Amino acid sequence: MIIRPLLLLLSVLLCAAAIAQTAPLQLAESYRGDIAISEYLVSEKLDGIRARWTGSQLLTRNGNPIYPPPWFTHNWPTEPLDGELWSRRGNFEEIASTVLSHHPDERWQAIKMMVFDLPVTGLPFEARVERMQKLIAQANNPSLKMIKQFTLDSLPALENTLNNLTQQGGEGLMLHHRQAYYQQGRNPGLLKAKRYQDDEAIVLAHLPGKGKFTGMMGSLLVESRQGQQFKIGSGFSLANRQSPPAIGSWVTYKYYGLTQRGIPRFASFLHSRPEEDTPVQHTSPD
Repeated sequence: MIIRPLLLLLSVLLCAAAIAQTAPLQLAESYRGDIAISEYLVSEKLDGIRARWTGSQLLTRNGNPIYPPPWFTHNWPTEPLDGELWSRRGNFEEIASTVLSHHPDERWQAIKMMVFDLPVTGLPFEARVERMQKLIAQANNPSLKMIKQFTLDSLPALENTLNNLTQQGGEGLMLHHRQAYYQQGRNPGLLKAKRYQDDEAIVLAHLPGKGKFTGMMGSLLVESRQGQQFKIGSGFSLANRQSPPAIGSWVTYKYYGLTQRGIPRFASFLHSRPEEDTPVQHTSPD
């Protein structure tokens, strides 16, 4: 009587392996409040390089190959995994420099693949969590970890957790409905909760600085993925202003809602986006 469920599991895993090379990733919608939080598993949102393990190869979110040292993926499962290549909070540029290099070096020792999902259909998230735990235990490789999933019993508890995490330098929380199935593209069963919004934009021009920034970049003229042009004038270090992101490159910025014209409010620079991990232009925010 056990054979039929096992065959079902095998079939969905084989299907996932077949599509892992090219299938679009699952994306979260924004948390708006008023949910039954006990129905969700909660995890920290990590700001690293999103990656997919196809069962034999690591790829960026755009399907570009990643070149880890051989020991990093030793004994990893043959099933596909979704995760984040990550080391610690506030370290995006070092993470990106490490994992997007074609010549892996000792810096990979600090990197972990933090697994948060299995790109399989037919299994609710709670069952996928159990499957992930088993796969990672079987791999027995310290480079492969699972993002901690936990529960909260009220929306005030969610707000407190989000406040504490933000104060500690965390980016936000991910809320995954226990019964949600994996879905390519936006999934209403997967929510992100943050104190601010963020997105990417392409650099169109460097605008000159004034006053103490005379002779340096004062702000960037950028175009969002939705085709809106606007300026980013804050969030830059002195080094950023002396050597600004190249025209034609992508940057990540944070903002607090949109104006009536669709322009990000109080846009502030977060970091440059590596060429190998740039987004697709003119899409909805991730």
